[in-house]
Amino acid sequence: MPAADKTSPDKVSIVVFSGDFDKIHYALVMAAAAVASNTPVTLFFTMWAGRALERDQAWKRLKCSDGSSAHDMDSCFKDKNVADFETLLAACVALDVTFMVCEMGVKALGMDPDDFRPDVPLAKGGIVTFLADASKDGAMIFV
Repeated sequence: MPAADKTSPDKVSIVVFSGDFDKIHYALVMAAAAVASNTPVTLFFTMWAGRALERDQAWKRLKCSDGSSAHDMDSCFKDKNVADFETLLAACVALDVTFMVCEMGVKALGMDPDDFRPDVPLAKGGIVTFLADASKDGAMIFV
């Protein structure tokens, strides 16, 4: 397909389900790239992925899909001049990515809504809110 015929989604909606640090990190990479390209993004954190948004850098306690530690992988990213978790998260916040944490996931895992990071503005809602926020001409990605 010639480049002139390509169309991009008018919005990207990303379900962040996995609790694996490397997958959550890449969801942030996709969100930052899309929003930097003038495409609005909503990140919907549910189940174990919600742990990445808890206070006190709880993401450092997560594991990667290969069993290594999030802290070690993030340090490796920094050493290789790849955006680390905190840099990506701050960029997504600064670029107005919409962050949602699934109410069902919070309840299912016994998480305390007051334990989420105050530096990440969280929109309230569940899957119905997320789906209503998505665009019929957008892209939906499940991580």
